[in-house]
Amino acid sequence: MAAPGAVLVMGVSGSGKSTVGALLASELGWKFYDADDYHPEENRQKMGKGIPLSDQDRIPWLCTLHDILQRDVASGQHVVLACSALKKVYRDILIQGKDGAPLKRDESGKEEKTAEVKLLVVHLTGSFEVISGRLLKRKGHFMPPELLQSQFNTLEPPSAPENFIQISVDKNPSEIVVIIMETLK
Repeated sequence: MAAPGAVLVMGVSGSGKSTVGALLASELGWKFYDADDYHPEENRQKMGKGIPLSDQDRIPWLCTLHDILQRDVASGQHVVLACSALKKVYRDILIQGKDGAPLKRDESGKEEKTAEVKLLVVHLTGSFEVISGRLLKRKGHFMPPELLQSQFNTLEPPSAPENFIQISVDKNPSEIVVIIMETLK
């Protein structure tokens, strides 16, 4: 696989995605996006009421994130995205768009596949106890700690042939960033 144009920092709520992602982007000089910033208001309200999001809630949001990744990577901008991306199908949408790599027309009208986003998936893993302890300390976030179990239930950890690494949240964010940077070399 060619060097990734983007790094996805994924995991359940409270695993440290935003902290690690922002630190990694800063170290690499890459652009950072926090997927939470792109949730439509309806999704935020639903989660705020303790209602887990459905695939129908998530797919338009993931398509927006794919479009951002596609645009930036196509323009030569490297990107770090912090996004839960709990299911393989969600990660596939981030890489390929909603319908697999969608067709577009070139100048002569011929259809051609759009390029997939080359992505390194960094899965931040930890026990329910450790992560729920972190969530209980977090203030001012729309994701209530009560939804954590639904995230663990939904989680499909990355596996081959996905391009991924797993890192324990027992490490501090700086240690995690060093591991990711070593992987990118």
